[in-house]
Amino acid sequence: MDLSREAAHAEPALRALYPFTSHWALRFSTTVRPRLTVVGPCLTANGDGTYGAGMGLMTPDLGLFATAHEAVAKAVRQLPSGLGPIALGPPLQPPPSETSPQAKGTLA
Repeated sequence: MDLSREAAHAEPALRALYPFTSHWALRFSTTVRPRLTVVGPCLTANGDGTYGAGMGLMTPDLGLFATAHEAVAKAVRQLPSGLGPIALGPPLQPPPSETSPQAKGTLA
């Protein structure tokens, strides 16, 4: 996976996003943790030496490639336009307590 990260870092469009790994895949977000806003394809390094790019988690539906650079190039072409620099994600909200109006299904 290191080669995929290096190849992704070489692309300015991906370098502007927050990279993270999940389930052995390299993904990207427009926000940082704790709440990620996942955008674009998922990149994988496969046991047979190939690299995958796909819109689903661990699904190389965009193709299998001989090099990480080819997979990254495909991923960049799939990014939506107008992505800006990364931002803070919204804070995590605690679950409503059992005595709150939201938990009872009523609002004050």
